Amino acid sequence: MSGVDAFRSEFLAVPHGFLGRRGGVSRGEIWGLNVGYGSGDDPDLIAENRLRAIAAVLPDAQLATVHQVHSPTVVRVEEPWPQDKRPHADAMVSDRPGLLLGVLTADCAPVLFADEEAGVVGAAHAGWRGAIAGVTDSTIEGMENLGAKRDRIAAVVGPCIAQPSYEVDDAFRARFEDEDAANGSFFVPGPAGKPHFDLSGYVLHRLKSAGVRAEALGLDTYSDPERFYSYRRSTHRGEPSYGRQISMIGIAAKS
Repeated sequence: MSGVDAFRSEFLAVPHGFLGRRGGVSRGEIWGLNVGYGSGDDPDLIAENRLRAIAAVLPDAQLATVHQVHSPTVVRVEEPWPQDKRPHADAMVSDRPGLLLGVLTADCAPVLFADEEAGVVGAAHAGWRGAIAGVTDSTIEGMENLGAKRDRIAAVVGPCIAQPSYEVDDAFRARFEDEDAANGSFFVPGPAGKPHFDLSGYVLHRLKSAGVRAEALGLDTYSDPERFYSYRRSTHRGEPSYGRQISMIGIAAKS
């Protein structure tokens, strides 16, 4: 749809898009294509934004989302759940044509997966908690359960908070290094002397270590308010709420 930003990757040969905030109808500080019902935005505007998002990626498709809780849990999707009955999970897999899997983010990393030959797709919401807990590994395993092959799966890490914008503390870094000493490579000292974490790089490392082809778009949500929502940026600015963008992937229905 005209005016809607949909960032795409040549790695994924199925309908998909990492959407930004342009092209929506929300107003005020969360202007744009806000799709998050938890933002306090007008539900009618959110519903219209979701329709515009679907039209930009796979017109007339149904959209499935989950109640995201920063977990490694993956669910198989056969049809969308009612908004109040969505399972608590952070990843979805499906082999159903005409269905879009959508994850909402506002600094966390959206990851989209596809095995075009098997007709299987996946989508994961990878914040740092889900990432270290293995949400991307769970998604790959869920796709394999539907007939995908690991060596055919392609995955792309979408817009998320970038390392220059992601200051953390020493306890945060220690948690990752306790998991694997090599994880120290995803931290650098920031201008204030505190560690800065490379979320996108860490998620990309987990994907490649799992044996799938993967790339990262390298787009920073925090530093680009004209294109993306950011929880941390809104917090630093003292704004009362923040919008959520959506990343979606699906399989086109056969005509």
